[in-house]
Amino acid sequence: MAPTALLSVSNKEGLVPLAQGLLAAGYQLISSGGTAAALAAAGLPVTKVAEHTGAPEILGGRVKTLHPRIHGGILAKRSEPSHEADLQAQGIAPIDVVVVNLYPFRETIAAPDATWEVAIENIDIGGPAMVRAAAKNHADVAVLTDPGQYGAFLGALQAGAITGELRRRLALQAFRHTAEYDTAISTWLAGQLGESEATGAQRLSLDLVAKQTLRYGENPHQGATWFADPGAGLAGGVQLQGKELSYNNLIDLEAALATVREFGYCGAGAGSHLFQPAAVVVKHTNPCGVATGSGSAAALQRALDADRVSAFGGIVAINGVVDGATAAQLTSLFLECVVAPSFSPEAREALAAKANLRLLELPPEAIARASRQQLRSVLGGVLVQELDDQPVDESAWQVVSQRQPTAQELEDLRFAWRLVRHVRSNAITVAKGGQSLGIGAGQMNRVGSARLALEAAGERARGAVLASDGFFPFDDTVRLAAGHGIGAVIQPGGSVRDAESIQACDELGLAMVVTGRRHFLH
Repeated sequence: MAPTALLSVSNKEGLVPLAQGLLAAGYQLISSGGTAAALAAAGLPVTKVAEHTGAPEILGGRVKTLHPRIHGGILAKRSEPSHEADLQAQGIAPIDVVVVNLYPFRETIAAPDATWEVAIENIDIGGPAMVRAAAKNHADVAVLTDPGQYGAFLGALQAGAITGELRRRLALQAFRHTAEYDTAISTWLAGQLGESEATGAQRLSLDLVAKQTLRYGENPHQGATWFADPGAGLAGGVQLQGKELSYNNLIDLEAALATVREFGYCGAGAGSHLFQPAAVVVKHTNPCGVATGSGSAAALQRALDADRVSAFGGIVAINGVVDGATAAQLTSLFLECVVAPSFSPEAREALAAKANLRLLELPPEAIARASRQQLRSVLGGVLVQELDDQPVDESAWQVVSQRQPTAQELEDLRFAWRLVRHVRSNAITVAKGGQSLGIGAGQMNRVGSARLALEAAGERARGAVLASDGFFPFDDTVRLAAGHGIGAVIQPGGSVRDAESIQACDELGLAMVVTGRRHFLH
C-alpha cells in the first residue's frame, strides 16, 4: 500500500511544491476544502477527505476531518498488532504524513473591525486535533505545521532519511504551534471579557514569538532571545540601518521611548496642546538628557547639551519626525541607537554615513498595540503590573510652603515631575526651561542622588527646580537644594516628617509642591 499524506492548510505557501515532492516519493494525497481545490487546480491527483471517509462535510465545514478514518489512520501504532487488526477490520488506511496549519486567528483579531462572531468562527477545531494526534504518534507519523519546514523535510525524504529524531523535532514544533494558538485565543478572550492578568488572574498566558536570537544578553557569556508580540511595541518597528539590536539596546530603547512619550509621540497628539517636540538621551536605562524645543532638531540639541559627556554612546528617542537638521545633530557624536516615529529621506541620506548607527522607525500604531502589562522576572516566576503611564493629575497637587511657585517655576516643576518617574529610584531631577540640567539615579539614599544631580547641574541649578520620586524623610535634601540656588521643589509628600522639609523651605524661601503620588522605578 502506498504511503499516505494528509494536507489541510490555511497558509498555502509552498503547498504545491510540497505535494509534488510527496507524489514523486510515491505518496497518495488526501485533502479537504480549499487545500484540495488548490492541489486540483495545480493538476495534482488528490482524494478529498469526504471521499476518503465516506462522510460529507457538514455544518458549513465545521465537521470534516473529525472521523475515525482520519484519526484512526493517524493514531494507529504500526508496531501494535491490535491496532493493525482494528485498521484492517474497519478498512482504515494508515496516514504517514500530516501537513496542517491553522485558521488565521491572530490575523483575524488584528483587523480593526474584527467582531466577536468573526473571531470565534476562526477558531480551528479539526486542525489542532490532527496536529496533536500526529505529534503524539510521531514514532510513525511526521507532522508539518509551518511552510518553513517543507524544504528540509523534502530533502530528508529524497535522501530516504525521515528519522525518528526528525519526527520528534517536528512533534515538538507541532505542540508549540497548538500551544501558541490556544494562548492567542485565551488571551484575546480575556481581553474581550475585561480580565486583567495583573489583577487577580490565576494563570498568566503570554502569546509571544521568538523575534530574534540575540548575540548575547547583558554580558557576552549570557545567551539571550527577544520574544515579542508581532507588530506591537518595539517589535512593530522597522530597523532602517545599523548593526543588530542587542539585549542592552532594547532595554535602553524601552527606557528612552517611555520617557519621550511623556510629551506626545508624532501622530499621537501632534498639532495639539498635548504634543511638544522632545528628545531624550538614555545611558544604562536612565535619561541623562531630556529637553523640549521648537522642533525635533532644537529639542535634540538641548537634550545633548544637558550632558554631552554622558550622552556619548547613548540611546536617543525623538517623538517627532527626524529631518535633515535633526540628523545633523545626531552625527555630532557617537550614539548607539535612535528611535523615532519617522525619518525623512534627507535624514536617511545623512545618517547612512554612520553605518553602524541603529535607526528604528517605530510608528505610533505599534505603540498603541502593545500590552499595558509590565512584566519582570524573578527567580522562578514573573511579576506583572500595570504600566506607570497614567496622565499627571495636577488637581491633587498642593502648595505646602508659604511661598507660591512662580508661573515659570510651576512650568518647570511640571517638566521635572514628568521626567523623574523615568529615573531609577532614588530619583532626583533638576530642570529649567524645558531642559534637564542634572539627574541623580539609583543611589541608596535620596541626598546622595540630589548631590549628584545638583553637582551635574552646577551653576545652571540657580533658579532651577528639583523633583524627587519619593518623599523627603529629612530636611537635608531641601537644604542641599537651597545651597545650590534651587527655587522650588516637588515631591509626593507623605512622610511623618514632612513638616521639617516644609519648615526648611519656608526658612530658605523655597516653594514646595506635593503631588500625593509617588513614581518609584526600581
